[in-house]
Amino acid sequence: MKLKVRIIGIPMDLGQTRRGVDMGPSAVRYAGLAARLEKLGYEVDDDGNIEVPVREHALKKGRDGIVGTIVRTCEQAYDQGRKAVADGYVPLFVGGDHSIAIGTIGGVTHDQPAGVIWVDAHGDFNVPETSPNGNIHGMPVAVLLGSGVPELVNLGRPGPKVKPEHVVLIGTRDLDYDERTMLKQSGIAIYTMRDIDERGIAAVAHEALERRLGGLKQIHVSLDMDALDPREAPGVGTPAPDGLTCREAHLLMEILHDSKRICSMDIVEINPILDHRNQTAATATELAGSLLGESIL
Repeated sequence: MKLKVRIIGIPMDLGQTRRGVDMGPSAVRYAGLAARLEKLGYEVDDDGNIEVPVREHALKKGRDGIVGTIVRTCEQAYDQGRKAVADGYVPLFVGGDHSIAIGTIGGVTHDQPAGVIWVDAHGDFNVPETSPNGNIHGMPVAVLLGSGVPELVNLGRPGPKVKPEHVVLIGTRDLDYDERTMLKQSGIAIYTMRDIDERGIAAVAHEALERRLGGLKQIHVSLDMDALDPREAPGVGTPAPDGLTCREAHLLMEILHDSKRICSMDIVEINPILDHRNQTAATATELAGSLLGESIL
């Protein structure tokens, strides 16, 4: 049976204040995502973009307008993710900021649990009381585990969408003070850049798959492009120095593919306004290819 991928664009820039990530889906499509996957033998269904109200409209209603719009957008992502899985597709969600994952991961775990590998410079584990800036794109991991804004926690279905022991953070290097304390107490597996420097990305990837997520049949990969070093991926809104190299990121994706458990993927936080000749979107497209089976030989 031919493998199938459904591309779902989510051009949402409401989880943070820097403009431009709403153009991420267009940049990734322009970089040739569909053609790359078709070359690998996939049947590709590009489902277009989820409709997201413009930021200015949401801002007129203040924070409640922002939260409400994020909830409605993530509910659509939830429904489309669930439907894609039911239709036999691997959903590939292209954002947009990382708050889209509240809906995407909720949707793909509706009928069957999945492990989550969160590749990101940041922990995204804040709640409103600890966040220095109140940006919701810094909260989705906490929300998915059941903490934070109730409307976000309960969208799609009530309560947590994943268990802490089913979440692995890779590439972490930029944490807020209170967030660091909460992550240590959370039960989430965290592989910081120091772990990767000392042990290598291959050892980290294999341990994450075998020791942390070994009992799960499905794995969702949520790739924030700021996990890569800014020299490799300049088109992101919250860059953090000393991140993954392109080769480390590719090897991670290749090892994850070899597990034969990848069920879905997010690509988020690409900001074409800040990019150089679409470099970051092109790299994201290449990494998606590696995750879905592209190899050197």
